Amino acid sequence: MLFGCQRQDDVPPPQPLMPREQLVSVLADLHLLEARVETSRLSPDSARALYLQQQKEVFWRREINDSLFQRSFRYYASHGKDLDDIYGIVLDTLAARQAKLGPPK
Repeated sequence: MLFGCQRQDDVPPPQPLMPREQLVSVLADLHLLEARVETSRLSPDSARALYLQQQKEVFWRREINDSLFQRSFRYYASHGKDLDDIYGIVLDTLAARQAKLGPPK
């Protein structure tokens, strides 16, 4: 009952929690993966299977697991300003990666 009275800002972060910088990096990788899968012209079922398999590889490379990612994302999403800031940085990160690759052909 006490938890129902707490404001979202008063709720302690879950432990472990991904640092914001790590979440930004993972989200950028996942959005690039999603774009690659969407342009692959696979059937929806095959595209979903490919995405999920590649998502596991992103998590493995970043040394996290699905539950840590989900728990961290939910925590930052419950603090709307945090998620807005995170996605602003994700967009900047993706733009910087695109600029590094050069203009599209």
